[in-house]
Amino acid sequence: MRIVHAFAYALTSLALGIAPVAAQAQYPQKPIRMIIPFAPGGASDFVGRIIQPHLGERLGQQIVIENRAGAAGNIGLEAAARAAPDGYTIYLGNIGTVAINPAVFTKLPVNPLKDFVPVTLIVDVPSTLVVNPSYAVDTPKAFAADARKRPGQINFASPGSGSQNRLEMELFRNIEGLDMVHVPYKGGAGPAVAGLVAGETSVMFTTLPSAIGMLHGKRLKALAVTSAKRLDQLPSVPTMIESGYPDFVTSSWQGIFVPAGTPKEVVDRLYSAAIQTMGNPDVVERLAKGGVAVATSANPAAFAEFVASETRRWGKVAKESGATVD
Repeated sequence: MRIVHAFAYALTSLALGIAPVAAQAQYPQKPIRMIIPFAPGGASDFVGRIIQPHLGERLGQQIVIENRAGAAGNIGLEAAARAAPDGYTIYLGNIGTVAINPAVFTKLPVNPLKDFVPVTLIVDVPSTLVVNPSYAVDTPKAFAADARKRPGQINFASPGSGSQNRLEMELFRNIEGLDMVHVPYKGGAGPAVAGLVAGETSVMFTTLPSAIGMLHGKRLKALAVTSAKRLDQLPSVPTMIESGYPDFVTSSWQGIFVPAGTPKEVVDRLYSAAIQTMGNPDVVERLAKGGVAVATSANPAAFAEFVASETRRWGKVAKESGATVD
């Protein structure tokens, strides 16, 4: 009789979903894959490898990084979106892959707003407006005045036609009414920065980690940074706000996402572990040395609202500028 009752109870529990909930409560029970949609050595890889051991320690499982580069991050984006929604694949997304690519790729294989659950923002990577040191301007306003005198004669670099850095310059051009020539480079910010150093172009927006070495070596000159406050790494460089552009605050943010359909209990577990990880002094210090600031969301819902807002913002800039992939 006891066996019959036990069997009946087990069936009832399964029907009510108790067993799956119990399994989720024990998450994670095996290593977790972190998909990074760019090659090793870039800003996303830099962030991912710093948080990897600490996040794994908080979750009690190893985090295995998988670099899935290509197509401006879309290969990794799709691989993560198509993964099983069980918490064993997490995606390190950024502003480009999640908020900008939907606006500049006409046939994006996934919809980031529908195919992912945002977990939390983890870092902000500010940009800086830089020029070749031979360019005799020291402020964004001085640059704009010079460019206005020479319509169609100033070349600006970017890591690609649909990149955030290109859209930042389009935003600046729209504000100042400038006629400039866009020179897109392939292969990320590295080649574009190298071209600027070599004098192939005159100006560009680029993420701080991509330029900080050249700035300290005086091979580039910074006119302003796009953060809300001055940066410890460049204390003498004013913000775009201080330079006369009150709404010009941008960053190449990064965050953790999981495939749509991932159970809330798993999302909450990942959120808690990520917040603890980003509060670790070692993580904060190592990121700061590379020009990256820790920034987290109040909760997953707040991050979802932020992602939607950023998608609208950069989609508008892309549409107005006509920015598309190369």
